[in-house]
Amino acid sequence: MNNSIYHINKGINKSIEFKGLRAQYIWYFGGLVVLLLVLFAALYISGVNTWICLALTGGIAATGSARIFSLSHQYGEHGLMKALARRRIPRVIKSYSRRKFQQLSLKEEKK
Repeated sequence: MNNSIYHINKGINKSIEFKGLRAQYIWYFGGLVVLLLVLFAALYISGVNTWICLALTGGIAATGSARIFSLSHQYGEHGLMKALARRRIPRVIKSYSRRKFQQLSLKEEKK
């Protein structure tokens, strides 16, 4: 009775993965590649020796891709965004006057 015309898509909510890179890290890697192409073209057009261009862009490519892969493995799919958001939360809120709290309580009493 395998006459069903419906196909089951089992990976519908999975994130994209390419060679170990997950989610937004694929975009970061693509941005690195585009940046390196522009850098190589600018150096080559400006007259820098080809071997120096290759060495410079190759070194940046190696360190950049290693850093992107390490971030992908360290933080995972959404971990980097969570870590960056956690940095923006203040550890302590200091208030040297009660004026703001008094204004809030007056507004609540008027309602």
